Amino acid sequence: MLNVGVIGVGSMGQNHARVYSKIANLVGIADSDSTMAEKIGERYNTKTFDDFNELLELDILDAVSIATPTNTHYKIGLAAINAGKNVLIEKPFTSTIDEGKELIRIAKEQNVTLAVGQIERHNPVVRLTRHMLANNKFGDLISIASRRVSSFPARIKDVGVILDLGIHDIDVMRYLVGLDVTSVYTLAGLTRTSNEGEFEDHANILLEFKDKNGDTNDTNSSGFIEVNWLTPMKVRKVSLTCSKNFVEFDYITQSLEVSSSTIIDYDISNLYQLPQKYEIRKISIKPEEPLKNELMDFLSAITTSNDPLVTGEEGLKTLRIAHAAVESYKKKEKIILKD
Repeated sequence: MLNVGVIGVGSMGQNHARVYSKIANLVGIADSDSTMAEKIGERYNTKTFDDFNELLELDILDAVSIATPTNTHYKIGLAAINAGKNVLIEKPFTSTIDEGKELIRIAKEQNVTLAVGQIERHNPVVRLTRHMLANNKFGDLISIASRRVSSFPARIKDVGVILDLGIHDIDVMRYLVGLDVTSVYTLAGLTRTSNEGEFEDHANILLEFKDKNGDTNDTNSSGFIEVNWLTPMKVRKVSLTCSKNFVEFDYITQSLEVSSSTIIDYDISNLYQLPQKYEIRKISIKPEEPLKNELMDFLSAITTSNDPLVTGEEGLKTLRIAHAAVESYKKKEKIILKD
């Protein structure tokens, strides 16, 4: 079993510590809030540090998760990589594209694994949907739409709803479609009654993908993402319009529904008779914890020297699109993504 640590034990970091305590040797946690660090350290019977550098100095430490505010990811990630540790950095990968590029470069030089915590890729319902799309079970993908809404999270202070919530579905859409995004257009805003900060708290994002031949034309697949911190209930759903089926899945319940229809004979003088017969098929999925899958994938990548599911390069591509979505909202124009 690998010896692992967690830097930052807020909401997400605590979950990393919980899962690691079951699948690896959790040898230490670090947080600038020493009271919180001691509380979590006591819960999992592990060493605690209020300076992350002290954790990185442990010779036995093989890998570390970084679950701190986004604006610290580069500094802490750089220190961990230079210390020869394998690193998983929670999303968003880094504050800037250049920071992400630098971490990727140095991780290769140091020959360590660098993974990005895009947790929804590890959701079993996403894995199944991608498998069925790849095997043409639904026909050609025409469009994909997601809704990820909930109330305002007090834990978020340094990014808006696009980089906190929207980045999940940007990444999943990239993963499901399997093609590059060519353009982004965003409508967004700030409702100060829900968010006293400077960042947007609701957004609608439109993505355009390249076609399978790498060209841009009027038949491209498109993606639509709705995110906000204004909705009293938590919704995490995706729908796909395909040439054979209409598909819906729920990240939370990990459920999948596939709808199809056939034309039937009908009386045109009877407006209440539907001309179609509908069939809805529910597909059962064994529930799995996405975070456990993510951390297992990270540890496996270290021991096998294979790439993790979400590499630094993949995390950077998703981050670039998310930044373009923010830019589009601020400039009120469509952003073209160049290779």
